[in-house]
Amino acid sequence: MLQQFTYSEQLTFIQKIKRLDIWLILCILLLGCVGTVAMYSSDGGEFSYYTKNHIIRFTVFFLMMLFFSFIRIKFWHSLGYFFYFVVVLLLIYASLYGITASGSQRWINLYFVNLQPSELMKIAIIVCFAKYYHRMQINNVNKFRNLIIPIIVLIIPIVLVLAQPDLGTSILIALSGLLVIWLSGVNIKYFIYSALTLIIFAPFVIFFLKPYQKLRILTFFNPERDPLGAGYQIIQSKIAVGSGGLSGKGFLKGTQSYLEFLPEKHTDFIFTLFSEEFGFLGSLLLLLIYSIMIYRIIWIGSLSSSFFGRLYCYGFGSAIFVYVVVNMCMVLGLLPIVGSPLPIMSYGGSSMLATMIGLSIVMSAKIYHRQLIS
Repeated sequence: MLQQFTYSEQLTFIQKIKRLDIWLILCILLLGCVGTVAMYSSDGGEFSYYTKNHIIRFTVFFLMMLFFSFIRIKFWHSLGYFFYFVVVLLLIYASLYGITASGSQRWINLYFVNLQPSELMKIAIIVCFAKYYHRMQINNVNKFRNLIIPIIVLIIPIVLVLAQPDLGTSILIALSGLLVIWLSGVNIKYFIYSALTLIIFAPFVIFFLKPYQKLRILTFFNPERDPLGAGYQIIQSKIAVGSGGLSGKGFLKGTQSYLEFLPEKHTDFIFTLFSEEFGFLGSLLLLLIYSIMIYRIIWIGSLSSSFFGRLYCYGFGSAIFVYVVVNMCMVLGLLPIVGSPLPIMSYGGSSMLATMIGLSIVMSAKIYHRQLIS
């Protein structure tokens, strides 16, 4: 009987269905529904452009996620380096021939969707590092050669994304990679040394930032210095969240968002719109859904018989936690505005595509949790 469940080829389709994580699927569906409700509100209570696109994208990518879930975890392991290499090539192509919008050249026109390769890199770097550390002995993790290779691999996409320019996404890619490196068993002292070095050289790094990036940092410390310009977005965001109170103003009754005081509310600031309409209690419920989803991802990792599956799930679950925290802290004025979408909820095809691919690998790890990877 053990042999039957060790190799994925002997699992029947019904057995694979039964091994899907129902709680994780439920969380994904709830976030999709909440995102649709918020998008409907951002369209002014009409079934319009953003709402239609969000529903179509969520439906297509959710079904894609379920389909990819049945692919063996061993396949995702074998794809690790290739996935990373392809996304690096896409980043280079986007930098040379991509679509330019708002001063950044980061999208590739695929006719049916504008693809942002930097979003895919958030997943590719986790898969790549999970494969890299899969067969490495814990005693060898802290050797110089095994430290320098992942750092170089991580720096390449960071530099490419910074050149677009996109400081926020490059930071999130760096955090995703560093989380996996730390979870692999690298000594914490190296992270402390790196943090101290970064603090020392931070004043010099500022000279290389774009003018708008410097302005975002200055606005973070004092939004009131330019309340009708650079500080307008974050001031209106904090007003909207605060005005929601305990139970919110009610669906379609948010004044800051409904009266167009809050620009770009359907993207990175979707939590602001939701919080104004559903208040503190609604925000807590949303946090609970994300918490359950992250817990299930980590739990699935603990079930995996392969170190690849375990490390990937731990890394991806930690990355989702970081994305949620960064987004919510950003709209509350606790972090500078860095362009971090809220997973599944925010409007954006590339972000949702990357998240669903990441979740499909997690689900694959659940279905084939007894599969060994040589």
